[in-house]
Amino acid sequence: MLFAILKRPSHLYHFMAHSCIGKKNMMKENSCYLCSPGQLFIAALLLFFLLPPLPVLAESAVTSEWNISADSLTRLENPQRIVADGNVVLIKRKKTSSPLASGPEKDIADWAELLEEQYLVPPVTPEDIQSQDQEFEVQAIIKADRISYDVEKQIIEAQGNVSIESGGDKLVAEKGIVNLNKETGSFTDAVITREDLELYFEGKSIEKTGLKTYRIEDGWVITCKIEQGETPPWSFHSAETTIEQEGYATLKHARFNIRDVPIFYLPYMVVPVKTTRQTGFLFPEVSNSDRDGFGLNLPFFINISDSTDLTLFPEYYAERGFMPGAEFRYIIDTESKGRFMGSYLDDMLSDPSETEYYEDTGFTHTNSDRYWIRGKVDQDLPYSVISRLDVDVVSDRDYLEEFNSGVTGFNEAQESFLDTFGRGFENRSDDQRRNTLKLYKPWTGQSLNIDFLAINDVREEKTSPTPLWKLPSVEYTGVLPVGDTPLSFEWDGDYVNFWREDGVGGHRLDLFPRLSAPIPLSQYLESRAEIGARSTLYAVETFGDGTWDLDETPSRFLPFFNTEVATTLLRDYSLNSQHYAQLSHTVRPFIEYDYIPEEDQSDLPSFDTVDRIPETNAFTYGIDSFFDLYDSDDQYARQYGYLRVEQSFDIRSEALDEPWSPVSLKIGWNPLEKMSLAYTAEFPIEDDDNTTHGFAGNYRNSRGDLFSIDYRYNDDEEIEQINGALKVRLLPRIITAFDIEYSIEESETNDATFAVTYLAQCWSLQLQASRTPTDERILLVFDLANIGAPISLGL
Repeated sequence: MLFAILKRPSHLYHFMAHSCIGKKNMMKENSCYLCSPGQLFIAALLLFFLLPPLPVLAESAVTSEWNISADSLTRLENPQRIVADGNVVLIKRKKTSSPLASGPEKDIADWAELLEEQYLVPPVTPEDIQSQDQEFEVQAIIKADRISYDVEKQIIEAQGNVSIESGGDKLVAEKGIVNLNKETGSFTDAVITREDLELYFEGKSIEKTGLKTYRIEDGWVITCKIEQGETPPWSFHSAETTIEQEGYATLKHARFNIRDVPIFYLPYMVVPVKTTRQTGFLFPEVSNSDRDGFGLNLPFFINISDSTDLTLFPEYYAERGFMPGAEFRYIIDTESKGRFMGSYLDDMLSDPSETEYYEDTGFTHTNSDRYWIRGKVDQDLPYSVISRLDVDVVSDRDYLEEFNSGVTGFNEAQESFLDTFGRGFENRSDDQRRNTLKLYKPWTGQSLNIDFLAINDVREEKTSPTPLWKLPSVEYTGVLPVGDTPLSFEWDGDYVNFWREDGVGGHRLDLFPRLSAPIPLSQYLESRAEIGARSTLYAVETFGDGTWDLDETPSRFLPFFNTEVATTLLRDYSLNSQHYAQLSHTVRPFIEYDYIPEEDQSDLPSFDTVDRIPETNAFTYGIDSFFDLYDSDDQYARQYGYLRVEQSFDIRSEALDEPWSPVSLKIGWNPLEKMSLAYTAEFPIEDDDNTTHGFAGNYRNSRGDLFSIDYRYNDDEEIEQINGALKVRLLPRIITAFDIEYSIEESETNDATFAVTYLAQCWSLQLQASRTPTDERILLVFDLANIGAPISLGL
């Protein structure tokens, strides 16, 4: 039996019946089609939670039809009602064009009207509709034991094993009633699953109270996928829940349950249920320590727009006081983004009378106003100008050592800013923190750099001279060919305005032009020569208590000469490998000569290394070796390893007793795509030379396992430090991690953290223990999937 139900503007329905087998069997046919260009009566079931109201569409627009199958289908007259019984299945399908409103028939009808001719549209038969099946897309599937539709009241009743599926979302209920006119309804013993949000609601009664609002009685909600009948790993149960689509779920008399066990009770709670970001509280961070006492941080997130947000951190420590903080973020595109954070504390412990605090920690600050302002900006400007801003201002040298954990601590900021911007902050123990603004403009063969540098001086003893600022530094560099000759003209031009609070500063202009050309010694040799001159001009100024008794406008002129001879050897090796077809080995031995004459520079101010350029008359020899992997298409895949060795021989007369420089060595090896090893060293030849070693290695795999180690040794600076990190997935749901910073020179652990994480389907639990020279902490982090920030309980 075929029913075509057309919705009129008067909201009345007209029924037409066509028999597929015969009129006598009309009421016994077990399949029929409901076709409508507008809002169909069964669609009201979806209005409950899946779909917005469907507009009435023109015939040429997208059309929909409902395919109904049931054990029996009955139409009653008084009142007018359609009843489907037994294994009722409704399938909503959509097609992009209507056979009645497109194609040559529609074109002929239009011409017939214009010519005032009569034209009869061929009747549509069930066979015609069935022939269009391949053009339809399934939008929804509705199942029930019984469905009844009251034509006059426009009310639908569904009973027994009711289920609605659409777009990955699903509703399951024992029975339900929907009012088409009011677009409201109610379902009993119902479950709603929103797959796109991983949102799950269940209630004794679920009622649709408006266009986009719902009410649940005696139910619970989770943001996690579970199987039908499975006990949720965690849930929020409430006596009454009000849901606003694309908004919030408001829970009254809410209980938080682990499995079926109540953990805590809240008289009122709000849970987000929309896909977009929204304003609201994040989960708190709770801590406790011998030094700071009880601590609580309750972040509040403010969604300003889709591309900007603000988070407030009202943090409190029982022994230290209230510590408010804030974070502002924005993003324009992948190349233009910014992030700023700030924290302030009127520290009750930072008082000279607190002798125990200073004796236990070894800290030296006495200021009670303590703060840290940090931020970074990447911004592309007009005319292809690239800008970078870095802000790092702290109140004292002890602040970052004390507040290095938690969401507002140094460790979290260092890691998150490094991930976002590719650069972090100065080491937390550095007492001269750099704040920079850099502007970069490239051209073909040329570039212009404008840098501003400000130093946050938190030295324990702020003696004169104070750190130098650059306001600004302008560098213009480039290389251009000289006509059709083999000559190249290179230049470095640098201007700096040095300022400091106390000491000597001033202006410096440094010009370094050079000419270079290849030398045709042999077809097997690469050789070149470069000659130039360096001219440096100064205008010395004094600031604060600074003094300068020499010429205020000194200058310097230094000629320069360099030449190099090298050759390149190349050999390819075929590989019997699944991923790589070829290993290319490049060897480049070289010898280089540099000459800069002796020049008295004692009358010049000393701002940086540019102001003291030593006399040079030396040969440098060495070898570069590279190993590169190529794929089967002869395309470069990755570097496999490298080796560089070099040493200099000084031929100046005053260096005859100790002419050899330390041997410099650099080795790198990448045996796997996600594994790298690197070693650098300087081996002394003379007794007074400095010895340095450095080793770095890291490995990670697809499971998430990680191992890294970093070792540094510097004899002159008395540094011997080792840092390591290890992360291992012991079992599919258990991950262990260990991080350590250990000073071998001082035999002291600067920072150590051990963590064990258990990952469940919809939550995770992490036990973390950390130790620094001034504090020990145990942190328990419980994270609910898709809720937001983790719940942190610190001990």
